[in-house]
Amino acid sequence: MNLVSVLLLLTCVCSFALPQLDLQEDALYALKLSLNASPNQLTNWNKNQVTPCTWSNVECDLNNNVIRVSLAFMGLTGSMTPRIGALKSLETLSLQGNSISGDIPKEVGNLTSLTRLDLENNRLTGEIPSSLGNLKKLQFLTLSQNNLNGTIPESLASLPSLINILLDSNDLNGPIPEKLFSVPKYNFTGNNLSCGVDYHHVCTSDNADQGSSHKTKIGLIVGIVIGLVVILFLGGLLFFWYKGYKRDVYVDVAGEFDRRIAFGQIKRFAWKELQIATDNFSERNILGQGGFGKVYKGILTDGTKVAVKRLTDYESPAGDAAFQREVEMISVAVHKNLLRLIGFCTTPTERLLVYPFMQNLSVAYRLRELKPGEPVLDWPTRKRVALGTARGLEYLHEQCNPKIIHRDVKAANILLDGDFEAVVGDFGLAKLVDIRNTNVTTQVRGTMGHIAPEYLSTGKSSERTDVFGYGIMLLELVTGQRAIDFSRLEEEDDVLLLDHVKKLQREKKLDTIVDGNLNKNYNLEDVEMIIQIALLCTQTSPEDRPVMSEVVRMLEGEGLAERWEEWQHTEVTTRQDFERLQRRLNWGDDSVYNQDAIELSGGR
Repeated sequence: MNLVSVLLLLTCVCSFALPQLDLQEDALYALKLSLNASPNQLTNWNKNQVTPCTWSNVECDLNNNVIRVSLAFMGLTGSMTPRIGALKSLETLSLQGNSISGDIPKEVGNLTSLTRLDLENNRLTGEIPSSLGNLKKLQFLTLSQNNLNGTIPESLASLPSLINILLDSNDLNGPIPEKLFSVPKYNFTGNNLSCGVDYHHVCTSDNADQGSSHKTKIGLIVGIVIGLVVILFLGGLLFFWYKGYKRDVYVDVAGEFDRRIAFGQIKRFAWKELQIATDNFSERNILGQGGFGKVYKGILTDGTKVAVKRLTDYESPAGDAAFQREVEMISVAVHKNLLRLIGFCTTPTERLLVYPFMQNLSVAYRLRELKPGEPVLDWPTRKRVALGTARGLEYLHEQCNPKIIHRDVKAANILLDGDFEAVVGDFGLAKLVDIRNTNVTTQVRGTMGHIAPEYLSTGKSSERTDVFGYGIMLLELVTGQRAIDFSRLEEEDDVLLLDHVKKLQREKKLDTIVDGNLNKNYNLEDVEMIIQIALLCTQTSPEDRPVMSEVVRMLEGEGLAERWEEWQHTEVTTRQDFERLQRRLNWGDDSVYNQDAIELSGGR
């Protein structure tokens, strides 16, 4: 039984590295790509967040499971990705009114929680997959106005919860399963199906189509009347708006000032100022979105461009004073590689922070989200980013009093100024939103793939958790890849970037690790140095990781050789111990039951 327990424990640890959140995130991001969303659509659907539940057109339950995706009437093209089958908790999928082509993936049949599937008015082709018969909770199935062909699968007749099935205006043929005529509402018209006067059933239920021409006439008359009323109503609104109502759109908010707290160079903004600067927090001005909230581009009345972060995890109003003290604390952290805080705004229901606008956006954007014609980060710039980020974190950990732990170090939180110098952003925010918990962290904050294993298991962070995230960020710089990428499964590679790089490093295949966008314009010795530092920073035991001041010295060419030689010896010994354990398991050696637990290296 001890052996079984060990194997189960190892299985749980490995499975934890591939959480359901990342499966959902991967499926949704693949859907965005397959539907050819334009650059102006689904802009906050990116894989640099800890959860997709903050994405637009996505709804989750209390356990962060995606339960609704609604992308109706968005002019989307492309096709439906089979990866959508990973959304196991999805209850509603609405894609109607687009120009989606191709087949309905059979993997849709894996969405066993689905109650509503609406693909009406697209350009879908092929047959209706029989796997839809697996959707035992499905109540509404709408596939009207497509180019579907073939027969209606018999499996649809076994759906116990179905109350509405609309398959009209396709190119379906053959018989209709008898049980589908008992569904309360159905419509099979506009096909080549076996129903009508010469058969036992008509092609539409009474409440679906009967008397449609009469209803159309009535609907037309009613529509005209309603239209006239709406026009008159809107005209009245416009009149009052021009008479002075517009002046009240942007308002000061009571309770947003606390004169007892004085700030030096930090400006306290009025809610109205930031409302105007961001065009009332328009979706068009969103620069990004993460676990702490949305970031909006803004222009102040003096023409200064700013980035306004609207925090989402707001505590009670009683926490305002503590929040303001924390703002004052992080405002004191001034370093050329740290994002400077310009000011803040608090109201009884809002918390906002104001920063300078970084015109070159983030490292993650420059690595993976460039628009056509934009230059990629060259190798010398990537080296400067590595060193600048290290110096910024060194300042937070070792020179600030009290020290500041970032808790979400990743390429998306490393910004680039006009000279492409690294600027660490979002530091101190975890403390701001966890204002009531000064010693113990009750919520793990960060992005999967970047989070240190001890932080995941205990919920307690330290400087060494930042060092781990920094190591993963170095691997992002070298490879241009994400910390977690499920597409690597297709090539039988490791999903975690850390494991993938460690494997290739052992195999002496450094040339296959480097970002292809560099077109081999890099120094291989530099690549080897940065990868070595990254692997030292991502050791399983936090005590074994270097502190950031050591990382800075290693990047400057001091002390790396000794630390690397020590790491290699430990890594080889650990791997040999693990291989011996595997051999004993395979040989059925009972003595393995009494072996001490072996710690596996690497982020798991």
